[in-house]
Amino acid sequence: MYPNYTDIQLFNLQQIESDLRDGKSVVKIFREVLKQSNEILKARFYTTVNATEGVTQRAWLVDQILRLIVKHVCIFPKSEPLALVAVGGYGRGELHPGSDVDLLILLESPANTITTECIERFITFLWDIRLEVGHSVRTLEECETEAANDITVATNLMEARLLVGPNHLFRNMQIVVGPERIWPNQDFFAAKLEEQQQRHHKYHDTAYNLEPNLKEGPGGLRDIHVVGWVAKRHFGASTLHDLVQHGFLSESEYKTLMEAQEFIWQVRWRLHSITGRREDRLLFDYQRAIAKEFDYHDDDKRLGVEKFMRKYYRTAMEVGSLNHTLLQLFQEAILYAHTTITIYPLNKRFQVRNDFIEVVNDKVFMHYPFALLETFLLMQQHPEIKGIRASTIRLIHQYKYLIDSAFLKDLRARSLFFEIFRQPQGLTHALRRMNSYGVLAAYIPSFGKIVGQMQYDLFHVYTVDQHSVFVVSNLRRFSMPEFHQEFPAYSKIMAQIPKPELLYLAGLFHDIAKGSGGDHSQLGEIEALNFCQAHGLSDNDSRLVAWLVRYHLIMSMTAQRQDISDPIVIKAFAQQVGDTVRLDYLYLLTIADIRATSPKLWNAWKAVLLADLYHKTYDMLQRGFNNTTFLQKHDKIQELQTAALQLLNPSVEEATEITALWQDLGEDYFLCSSSQHLASETRAILSHQTPDVPLVLERHNTQGITECMIYCRDRDYLFADTTYCLEQQSVTIVNAYIVLTQREYTISGYTILESDGSAIATHERVETILASLRQALIPKSSAPFGPIHRHIPRQVKHFPVPTRINFKHDNINNHTLLEVITTDRPGVLSYIAQAFVTCQIRLKKAKIATFGSRVEDIFFITDYNNQALYSSDQIDCVCEQLSKLLDGDLQHPTDTGVASRCKN
Repeated sequence: MYPNYTDIQLFNLQQIESDLRDGKSVVKIFREVLKQSNEILKARFYTTVNATEGVTQRAWLVDQILRLIVKHVCIFPKSEPLALVAVGGYGRGELHPGSDVDLLILLESPANTITTECIERFITFLWDIRLEVGHSVRTLEECETEAANDITVATNLMEARLLVGPNHLFRNMQIVVGPERIWPNQDFFAAKLEEQQQRHHKYHDTAYNLEPNLKEGPGGLRDIHVVGWVAKRHFGASTLHDLVQHGFLSESEYKTLMEAQEFIWQVRWRLHSITGRREDRLLFDYQRAIAKEFDYHDDDKRLGVEKFMRKYYRTAMEVGSLNHTLLQLFQEAILYAHTTITIYPLNKRFQVRNDFIEVVNDKVFMHYPFALLETFLLMQQHPEIKGIRASTIRLIHQYKYLIDSAFLKDLRARSLFFEIFRQPQGLTHALRRMNSYGVLAAYIPSFGKIVGQMQYDLFHVYTVDQHSVFVVSNLRRFSMPEFHQEFPAYSKIMAQIPKPELLYLAGLFHDIAKGSGGDHSQLGEIEALNFCQAHGLSDNDSRLVAWLVRYHLIMSMTAQRQDISDPIVIKAFAQQVGDTVRLDYLYLLTIADIRATSPKLWNAWKAVLLADLYHKTYDMLQRGFNNTTFLQKHDKIQELQTAALQLLNPSVEEATEITALWQDLGEDYFLCSSSQHLASETRAILSHQTPDVPLVLERHNTQGITECMIYCRDRDYLFADTTYCLEQQSVTIVNAYIVLTQREYTISGYTILESDGSAIATHERVETILASLRQALIPKSSAPFGPIHRHIPRQVKHFPVPTRINFKHDNINNHTLLEVITTDRPGVLSYIAQAFVTCQIRLKKAKIATFGSRVEDIFFITDYNNQALYSSDQIDCVCEQLSKLLDGDLQHPTDTGVASRCKN
């Protein structure tokens, strides 16, 4: 493993033996050797930045220490054959600073008492000198039995390396765990392939996790190990370079693989050094520090940590691609070696060999560059094809440089690209393959800039390129018959879209200018328009795609940040959209975008909000902007009350009571209600006999959303008490309205979800929440607020959000819009409610939104006279109280520069 290697600075044998002869503490001697040597290795690494040297030198160091311990301290008995064997990563000669030293103590037969005591002393001594070891004690028979039962044990032993002991014993172990005795080559390969698939699935089959695992994650070190294990088992290869000799790797591919391994090793070495232990998860806790060590710095466009993670993701993608290619080649050589070859032609450039597409010769792409795109189209047109043959994947990598300016002007290439988008099936798979092989980045250079680009927050859990492909995948799902029952409303709209390929193209381009500096929507609009026009799309189609890219956020922003019960808001949004066709495109793109941002982001409440905005806007666009009936609140309220009266079917006396109640309620309540809600709540309020006890009801609906309706006397701290109670129940408020009646009562509604964003699932859970509200809202002499006990995710502390407070006056509705942006944590809404009480603020409505660790809440507020906040003293009070309560509650890391800003 290390022929003729000596390193006196790292391990001075003569000095150590001299110290042992002098009678010094043996434990202290070896502990000091290990400590000093590790410091030397650390200093060398940060000088040379060569992880390959570091891991091999540390393995060599441990070899010397173990051999010396066996020689002078824990001498193995000679009466019974015993071998000390390095296994696993240590067996490969690879030890990172925090890696365990995996040892096998190999016996010919079960240990007697003397041998057992010797082994125990040896392992105890290793722990005493603070050498992290993982060990097993096995006989030859046990090695064979356990390896036969567990592929992981067999793999571990396959990498074994003799340290101390008889050679014949070690050779016998190699024989009993070899392919002639257990795990024949075909079985071994099939098992490792299945093991990798399960491992990848654990990490969501993507290397693009926000906190990737360097060892086990897709594109990580284990993917390189799998290649090495199969090569060793089947071909007897001792190094990965042997695969070059066997024709499975080219020299350039081997170089790429080794450079990738060196980079990941460098990251892992730094990770172990920073944490002081074995740690393979590249957590947020360490990403910034490691990025700085790699000399990545922030600039106007991207954070240094984003640049570093982009490098990691691109490296992992290269490893994953080579792993896929090599395992497919191994599959042909091992599993299908004796399978009958079946070949049938597709055209003069392509054929199918045993269900895998391939070029008919290795010069096809050279003579027909457009065939680089044709590969993916043919797979869409022939769904029976299982994949692309590894030899053809290699040729795609080799010839993708031909996708140049001349290629982009080739009518055949342009036609093929758009034909891929027009196919009824296989678009998502095609885009993923094109992205994986670098074809998409070559064909759309601006897309290449977002490959592997992360956004350093908890809101976007995927890289920009992966997110963009997910958006297209979500859109395709709406068009597939097998998923119609999953999203029937969206599938129905999708079926009416005149040109779905334009929607898919907008999905691919919507974030294409992320990280370019400036407004990515505006810059993306230009990219999309230029691309569409260059590809011969009509002016209308080109401008539709560009418009969708420019305004892909407007619908979600309107739904989540504005009062969509206000017809004026609907009219303004409808005027921006223009017509129902654009609305259909935008609606579907918005849903697909949100669902592709994070698995936790989409929920039933967002579905309800967007559907409400869609239907109101569709109605207005069909009626026309000049139809004033739509804008008359009075007419809408009158229509609602008429429908509710039909449901109530009151007597003359009851009708009088109902009219008196409805005159007392403010118009905002009716705009937030359906006729069914109005009827049931009117009945409940009129039959409520204890006016000093709050009436708390659940609003029933068919969308799986829980809304609490509260009717009680108005008082200070009512909003604060309500929010505090709900937060104590670990629910999240996503929407609220509070209407003050003429008789000094309030009627309010709170839309709530579980803290993870899911709907409240059981009737018992809802009843518990309602009961807690009834108790909490009984008037008290004071309003004590204790801490909110709710788990705060570890990741949140790494993404503190500067508190920002913005005001905007709405003169038409005579209220003020207050925007509060701050870090999400338990109790935020309660703190805001306390500030309102202190500053004598009345809340009319609230729109609550959380994006990762970032809260963006909108409050529609007035003073106690129901007027907008025109007093600078009152605005200053709100700013001061919110800043004190929100920033005083959160201890930010000292280097984030978090501070409140107030803007009027």
